[in-house]
Amino acid sequence: MDAATLGFSTQDLMLRSSPALYLPAGVLLCVGLLATVGYHLATRTMHSGADGRRTVRRACRVVAAAVVVPLLALGFLAGFEVIDGGPMGTPLLIGGALLVVVLARMVAVRAGGAPYPLAGERAALGISVALIVLCSFWAAGGFAHRKGTADARWLADNLALRPAVVLDTTERLYLQWPGVEERTLPDAGAGQRFRYRYRGVRLLAQANNRMFLIPRDWTWEDGNVLILPVDTGVRITFHPG
Repeated sequence: MDAATLGFSTQDLMLRSSPALYLPAGVLLCVGLLATVGYHLATRTMHSGADGRRTVRRACRVVAAAVVVPLLALGFLAGFEVIDGGPMGTPLLIGGALLVVVLARMVAVRAGGAPYPLAGERAALGISVALIVLCSFWAAGGFAHRKGTADARWLADNLALRPAVVLDTTERLYLQWPGVEERTLPDAGAGQRFRYRYRGVRLLAQANNRMFLIPRDWTWEDGNVLILPVDTGVRITFHPG
C-alpha cells in the first residue's frame, strides 16, 4: 500500500522520519564512494610502474591494519552491547570490515601481477562474500524494525489525523477495546440488516478490499487492529475528529 492509501502525504513521511534513522545508510554510501575513488587511484598508481605497485601493496596493508581491526572491534563490542551500535551497528561494522579486507586483498594481489583470487583463497573469498551478504540482510532487517517502530510511534502521537469511523455490522464483533462503544440498533423492519453500531474507531488503512481499523486510544506498544472485509456485511460512515 502506498502513502496515499494510508492517508499520509510525502511531507508527513519526511517529517516523521528522524535523520538519525538514515545516518548508518548515509555513512555506508560515503564509505562506498571512498572505496570506489580509492580503487580508481590504486589502479592508476599500479599502471605507473614497479614503484607504483609496491606503493599500492603497502597502502593495502596499512588500510587493512588501520581500518579492519577497529571496525571488527567496534562491531563485536556493539554485538555484545558493550557500546550502543543500534540495530544496524553490528552488521554494518562487521560487514564493512570484511568488505575492506576483500577489496584490499584483491588490489594487493593484482598489484603483484597475479589474478585474483589465488587458487588457495577461493574458499576464503566465498565465505567472506557469504558473510557480507548475511550482514547486508541483517542490517536491512534492523533498519526495517527501527523504521517500523518510528512509524508506529508517530502514528500513536497523531491519531487525530486518521478518519474517525462509525461502523455498522450484521453480527456482533465483541470488541472489548477501551474507548470503543457498542450499541444495538433498533429493529426498523424486515429491511434492516445491520444490528450493531460501533463508535470510537479510526481507519488505519484500506487495501485489497479490506479495512484496517484501530481504536481511538490506540498505542504502539500493545494496540489492537481489526481487519474487516469491505462487503455487504458492514456499513462504514466517516467523520472528522
